[in-house]
Amino acid sequence: MSGLAGWINFETSVSSPDLIDRMAGRLSRFDGSAVNVVRGSRCAITRAALGVAPAIYHTSGEIAVILGQVRFSDPMLARHARDEGAAKALVSGFRERGPAILESLQGAFALALILEKERRALLAVDRVGTRPLMYARVNGSLVFGSDAAAINAHPGVSREIDPQQIFNYLYFHMVPGPGSVYKHHVRLNPGGYVHLTTNTLETGSYWKVEYTRESERLSVAELKDEFRDLIRTSVRQELDGARIGAFLSGGTDSSTVSGVIGEITGEPARTYSIGFGAQDYDETRYARIAARHFGTQHHEYYVTPQDVAAAIPKLADIYAEPFGNSSAVPTYYCARMAKADGITKLLAGDGGDELFGGNARYATQYLFSLYSDLPPGMRQRLIEPIAFAIPWGERLLPVRKLRSYIRQASLPMPARLETYNLLERLGTEKVLTPEFLRAVDTTRPLTMLTEVYAQAHAATMLNRMLAMDLKFTLADNDLPKVNKSTELAGVDVGYPLLNDELIAFAACLPVKLKLRGTKLRYFFKQALRDFLPHEVITKTKHGFGLPIGPWLQHDRALREIACDSLSDIKRRGIVRPEFVDDLLDTHLPSHPGFYGTMVWLLMMLEQWHKYHVDSAERS
Repeated sequence: MSGLAGWINFETSVSSPDLIDRMAGRLSRFDGSAVNVVRGSRCAITRAALGVAPAIYHTSGEIAVILGQVRFSDPMLARHARDEGAAKALVSGFRERGPAILESLQGAFALALILEKERRALLAVDRVGTRPLMYARVNGSLVFGSDAAAINAHPGVSREIDPQQIFNYLYFHMVPGPGSVYKHHVRLNPGGYVHLTTNTLETGSYWKVEYTRESERLSVAELKDEFRDLIRTSVRQELDGARIGAFLSGGTDSSTVSGVIGEITGEPARTYSIGFGAQDYDETRYARIAARHFGTQHHEYYVTPQDVAAAIPKLADIYAEPFGNSSAVPTYYCARMAKADGITKLLAGDGGDELFGGNARYATQYLFSLYSDLPPGMRQRLIEPIAFAIPWGERLLPVRKLRSYIRQASLPMPARLETYNLLERLGTEKVLTPEFLRAVDTTRPLTMLTEVYAQAHAATMLNRMLAMDLKFTLADNDLPKVNKSTELAGVDVGYPLLNDELIAFAACLPVKLKLRGTKLRYFFKQALRDFLPHEVITKTKHGFGLPIGPWLQHDRALREIACDSLSDIKRRGIVRPEFVDDLLDTHLPSHPGFYGTMVWLLMMLEQWHKYHVDSAERS
C-alpha cells in the first residue's frame, strides 16, 4: 500500500533538494514499491505504490497526486476523468468548487492537490480511512505523510512524545485519530480533509455515515438481490489487473469475498489462511470448509512461537506509532505466504462486522438494554430494592449475577462497553506510575468514545455503536493492522466490503435486520444462506487471534524478548516496576489469555521506543 508524503510552503522554498527523496525512502523501504516524485516551486510530493500506474497530474503551478483509486459520482467530472485522467479532473474540480469537490468522490484513496499560483492546497482521505494521511505544521510549511515516519524525515518536524497518546494506546491498544503519539502531528479522520491557503488552515469532514430507515419494516427478500449485486460489483472493482488472492479465515466476510471472486472470474480463487498449534485458537477447519465449498486453490500456514519472535522487530519497525493488535502477526505471515505464491493483491473481508452488526458486544448490549430501557420507576422502586435487599445476596450465585447485570445495565452508553476494558479492569493506579498519571487525563478515552457515539447520525443504540466502531475498531485498528502487515509482506490489499455503495446500503438497513434479538448479522447471513456453507453461517466469530499468552509461558525465545522488553520499559517512567515484576511470573500463569494481552501491549510499546525514539535520539 505504501503512501503519500510531501511538504508545502507558499512563502518560501525548502533549501534541501533531497528532502523529498528522504521522505520517499520512508514510504518504500519495506515493500520496495515504485516511487514517483513531483517538485513544484513551493512544494514537493512523493507517491509510493505497488503495481498500479501512478495517478499524477503536474503542469505549471498545478499538482495532483492520488494514492489508490478515485471514482466520481458527478457525471461531468466522471467524463472529464475518463477523457483526461482522474488527477487532472480533480484539479479542475478543486479550482471551481474548493473542498466541496470531495463530496463527489468515491473509492479508497488519499490525495494531495496544490494550486501554487492561487496558493491553495487540499489533502484528503477516503470515507472510511483505508488510506491514512497525517500532517504537521513547521515554520510556515505544511508537512504531510501517510505515517509519522515519513513526516519525521523532515528535519524541522518536532518528535515530542505526547504522554496522553501513550495512555490512549494502553487503553485502546492503538493510538486513535486525530491524535498521534507525536504531540504536533495530526491524523485525518475518515472522510477528513485539510484545506490550506496563504493565511489559513481549515480542517473538516466532507462525509459522515448517516443511518436512515432504522425502524422501517423491510424483509430480506426485498433487499437480497440488491445486496448481492453490490457485493459482486465491489469485488469486480478490486480486480484491477493484479494477481488476486484472498484472506480466508472461514468467517462469513472472508468466505463471501473468496466465493464471489470465483463467481466473477470463473476461476478458483486463490485463498490463504493461518492456523495455530494451540487449543481453542485454530480455526482452519472452517477455512477448509469454505475452500472446499467454493473450490478455491487453498493454502495454509501454521504460525509458530518462533515466527512471532521473528516478526516482533519487523512490526515494531514498520508501525511508526505504538500498535498493540497482536493479530498483525498472523496477518503478516498470511500475506507473506500469498506473496511467495505470486499474489500481488489480497482482498480482505474487513468491515462486515461494523456495517452489518457482527460483533458479539452488540448482542451483549442488547441484553443490557432490555433492563436499561425499562421505566426508571420500575427499576428504582421495584426491581433494585428487591435485588439488593436479599440477605446474603452476594453468597447466592443467581442473586450475585442479577446484581452484576443491574449494575452494568444501569451504566450509560458507551461507558457500559468499557467495563470490559483491560486497563480499567486491571486498575490504572496499579499499572501506571503516579508521575505518568499526573501528566495525562485518564477520562479522555471515554470522552472520545462518548463524543463519537453522541454525534452519530443515528437514533438507535446499535447504529451508534456501529458508527463508533467504524472509527475506533475499523479505521484506527483493523485497517492499519492489515495495511501495514501486507506492506511488510510486499503485497497490495483491497477491501471490497468497504465499497461506498455497500456502506450506504448497510446504513439504510433497518436495525432489526442487522441484529435480530441476539442473532448477529441477521440480514447478511439470511441473504447469503444459499451461497455460504451452513457451517460458516452458524459458526461463532474468531478470526486470526494470536495465542500469545499460552506461548509466552512455554517458548523460551519469545519469553526472553518479552522479559527483556518489560525489564527495559521500567526505565520509561510509564509502568509501575512492581506491576512489571509480577506480570510474567505471577499474573500470566494464572490467566494466560487475559494477562498475555497486557504483556504484548507493554512489549510492543517498548519495542516501538527502541525503533522510533531511541534510534532517533542516537542519529
